Amino acid sequence: MRLVSAALAASLFAACVLFPTSARGARLKLAVGDVGLGIGDVPRLDGVRLDFRDRDLERVRGINATLWAPHENAGGLVQGIALGLPVTGAGQIQGLSLGVGLGATHDLSGISAAPFGLGAGDDIQGIAVGGFGLGAGGDIKGIAVGGLGLGTGRNVTGIVVGGFGVGAGENLRGLAIGGIGVGAGTDMEGIAAGLLGVGAGSAVRGIAVGGVGVGAGTEVRGLALGAVGVGAGTDLIGLAIGGLAVGAGRDLRGLAIGGAAVGAPNVTGVMAGLVAASENVTGLVIAPAYFKVDAKGGTHGVSLSAFNHVNGSQRGLALGLVNVAGELHGLQVGVVNIARNKKSLSVLPLVNYAK
Repeated sequence: MRLVSAALAASLFAACVLFPTSARGARLKLAVGDVGLGIGDVPRLDGVRLDFRDRDLERVRGINATLWAPHENAGGLVQGIALGLPVTGAGQIQGLSLGVGLGATHDLSGISAAPFGLGAGDDIQGIAVGGFGLGAGGDIKGIAVGGLGLGTGRNVTGIVVGGFGVGAGENLRGLAIGGIGVGAGTDMEGIAAGLLGVGAGSAVRGIAVGGVGVGAGTEVRGLALGAVGVGAGTDLIGLAIGGLAVGAGRDLRGLAIGGAAVGAPNVTGVMAGLVAASENVTGLVIAPAYFKVDAKGGTHGVSLSAFNHVNGSQRGLALGLVNVAGELHGLQVGVVNIARNKKSLSVLPLVNYAK
């Protein structure tokens, strides 16, 4: 294989000396019809085509080998093998692409590898590896690895890895791993992990792990783990664990655990944190230090805290040192128990009860 590569490189170098790129009309086509060997900027060929730098490429089916990237605004289609010694490119590349650097002004599909970088103006499909980075103006579909980073203007679908980060201008679906972070402009679905964080402009659905945090502009649904925190602009549904805090702008449904704090206007399920706050809770609350509910809201279930401060209605059990309820319709167990809606015996030690 090395001997074949060396021979091809030597042939390409010799062809470029005989037919330099500056001589736009210098080209040799040894072919029957379009089948055969092309040296120089031969527009169409089925076979082997050798050129220094493409300008007039229209279509190659077979092997297209170049020493440098195409001229600006050059296009063309390569179906087969695009070989860069060290750099190659085309409007569209379909098949196997190899080089120190690779680029396609439109689509790149098949198997592509470039130690320095790899890019396509529109889509990358198949297996693509860029040593330094990998990018597409449109979609990335398949398996893609960017040594430093990976990004696309639209959607990512498949398995993608970026040494520093992975980003999609719109949606990201599949498995995404970013050394620093993973982000999507709209939705992220699947499994995503980032050393610092995972985030989406709209929704995160699936499994998301962020070394610092996980966040979404609208909802987080599934399993979310953040060393510092997990947050959702509207709803958080499933299991969420944040080293410091977990929060949702509207509804929290499932199990939420925050080392320091947990909060959401509406909670259904279980929430646990040193401090917890909500407007309406249905389920279990564990807040060793402090639990607060607004006057317009209430609780239905069980709350365990040193200070259960329910300014609204409490329906169920409150267990703590101090328990306060604006309207008690259940049981308080603690050192001091206050039920403001009771006309008599509103403050009692140990136990307080009201229908």
